[in-house]
Amino acid sequence: MTALILALVAGAVVGLALGALGGGGSVLAVPALIYLLGFTAAAATTASLAIVTATSLTALYTHARTGTVRWKTGALFAAAGLVPAAAAGAASARLPQALLTAAFAAIAALAAVRMLRPARPAAGPGQHPARPGRVAATGAGLGALTGLLGVGGGFLAVPALVTVVAFEMRAAVGTSLLVISVNSLASLATRGATTAGVDWALIVPFTGTAILGAWDGKRLAAKVTGSQLRRTFAVLLLAVAAFMLADALT
Repeated sequence: MTALILALVAGAVVGLALGALGGGGSVLAVPALIYLLGFTAAAATTASLAIVTATSLTALYTHARTGTVRWKTGALFAAAGLVPAAAAGAASARLPQALLTAAFAAIAALAAVRMLRPARPAAGPGQHPARPGRVAATGAGLGALTGLLGVGGGFLAVPALVTVVAFEMRAAVGTSLLVISVNSLASLATRGATTAGVDWALIVPFTGTAILGAWDGKRLAAKVTGSQLRRTFAVLLLAVAAFMLADALT
């Protein structure tokens, strides 16, 4: 019963992060599954991708209804990461878990630092949008990291869309959910056989409360400013990065 309650609470927090911030689902789900529910790292990775895929698709629908998804750029960004995500996902099984955890923490910290910097202005009617080649190259890099680390990639997609593509925060949040959904599905396809240790009796309610939390997160995002979302996201990433790095080094 305790495990079920923890799964329900953790799922709600993961969904809230995805709905409000457009990311942070896997970066929260993986530690929760390992440290709260006792999953192995491999099982947590697979379960997290399943949870985040379902939750991201739900959150994507809510953002699409309000027009905050930039479909053309998001599709290019996501498509460029498909093959790298699948290839890196297959290669990750051959790397030491401690190395992957340390890399996860370092990249999360780097993303947080970038989010704390002043935002670049969004491309407006009189400004030049990001070049397709730059968008595709960034998407390919994100896809590779997503497959390697076994996460949806929202905690990297949001700052990438803000700093590289010059989206304003709400457009970056909405569009990142498209990228997360595609990258998670590609990564999950390469890890589909890794189901040992996945307790679906906990994952199903975890996913259910995550989906409900995503709806609440979208409403929360509409009530706060983009700069507040950026700071919240950055602090969240720094805290998780510190925790994961400490765990990798012990």
